[in-house]
Amino acid sequence: MRRYARTLVAFALAAGMAAGTTGWVSGDAQQALTGPPPGSAQWRADRALGAELPDPERATPAEVARFFTGLSTAEQQLLLVRHPSVVGNLDGAPLELRYRANSLALAAEDDPRYRSLAAPGRQILAFDPRGRGQVAEVFGDLRSARRVSVVVPGSDNDAGTFDRKVAAHGAPPGMARTLHTAAGPGTAVVAWVGYTTPVGVGIDAATGSLAEAGAGRLTRFAEGLTADGLPGPAVFCHSYGSVVCGIAAHRLPATDLVVLGSPGMRADDAAGLRTKARVWAAKDPTDWIDNVPNVRFAGLGHGTDPTDPAFGARRVPANEARGHAGYFAPGTDSLRAFAAIARGTSAPEGALLPADAQVPANAAVLEGAAR
Repeated sequence: MRRYARTLVAFALAAGMAAGTTGWVSGDAQQALTGPPPGSAQWRADRALGAELPDPERATPAEVARFFTGLSTAEQQLLLVRHPSVVGNLDGAPLELRYRANSLALAAEDDPRYRSLAAPGRQILAFDPRGRGQVAEVFGDLRSARRVSVVVPGSDNDAGTFDRKVAAHGAPPGMARTLHTAAGPGTAVVAWVGYTTPVGVGIDAATGSLAEAGAGRLTRFAEGLTADGLPGPAVFCHSYGSVVCGIAAHRLPATDLVVLGSPGMRADDAAGLRTKARVWAAKDPTDWIDNVPNVRFAGLGHGTDPTDPAFGARRVPANEARGHAGYFAPGTDSLRAFAAIARGTSAPEGALLPADAQVPANAAVLEGAAR
């Protein structure tokens, strides 16, 4: 009888999401962009090097990396010029080639939504203009960085809104920029808008279909970084981005998973993520996400709140953050803790560890991360 009652409560809450009684009321249904980069058909047909090129859809990032390692500089340059949209989005290709390829692709792009992305000096690691557009930008020197972080945003983010000025530290490049500034030398941060995000807080945000598609893309992107010889990243996942990270967790080559303002990770607890990464969670007292019911029923909802002690994540202090987009605001305790994680310290000041968490013996405990 108790189980039946719990099911009824879960159904009521999930129905409330769909009907809008909990604030999940607006938003247009989105079709996830999947598959290989634009221009892949021409790439597959190209025999300029006298042999087949690695299939952008089927070749692993490690296979792509080995292929480019075997090419001369002239051969790499030839492929870059002939296929900038493929090379610029090909996980496993050398990042220097990807920067140059995306610069060429953006220079040829006539859509005014993407004009600012073509500004000199920007390090665009991925750019796909199809649909609402997808983009990834690097802050810092990725090639020489000892520690790498990736920021995965939530709803209402795409290449067209990437450079919006409102709430600068709440937009993907603002999150990445402030994290890189706070983390300091030896770090690099990628703002990754590489999946189709929900628009508004409608049914897409309450279900996992877009997150499922995004998880595959995020995993491949991270595998591409490591295949190119870069460190495994710490991944910071905001809002719906934490749903993406939760689904990807078991195959994501990450050192840390940090979720903030999360509606749930589609797992009952941290162990259910099946990851070797350290799992961290933050939620500030004024975040409206706290009003979202943490249930999963009939495909709706994303499950347990990762900041619930029973979930088993390490709790990141966020008392000074304000609202759903305030976690990366300069001067906040959350940003100071994020910076410590990005630098690879074991226990930022103020963090709460689950009872069974083991602090690595060879990791320095940060004294004064919140100062």
